[in-house]
Amino acid sequence: MNEITVTIIDREGNHHELIGPTDMNMNIMELCKAYELPVLGECGGMAMCATCQCYLESETILPEQSDAELDMLDQAFFVKQNSRLGCQIHLDDSINNIVLRLAPEA
Repeated sequence: MNEITVTIIDREGNHHELIGPTDMNMNIMELCKAYELPVLGECGGMAMCATCQCYLESETILPEQSDAELDMLDQAFFVKQNSRLGCQIHLDDSINNIVLRLAPEA
């Protein structure tokens, strides 16, 4: 089974080490929900709500943001230079050991 490690820092500063499968076409938002972390993902991963916004805290290289992701972040609260939508970060070997911090809830 192909797995990667993802570290999520929750809104209280606690670190959660999650193991995610790379062979199920999952994204960070879905992985957080599977571990019952407080990520809403109201739009179901369509980059239309920003309730899975997180901050990239590691040096992990991610794919360029899509226009949909950029448009949603343009309307979101608490956006920073390192903001990403968890639903747009797919689990694959290239993000093994990524560290993300959950953005505050709006």
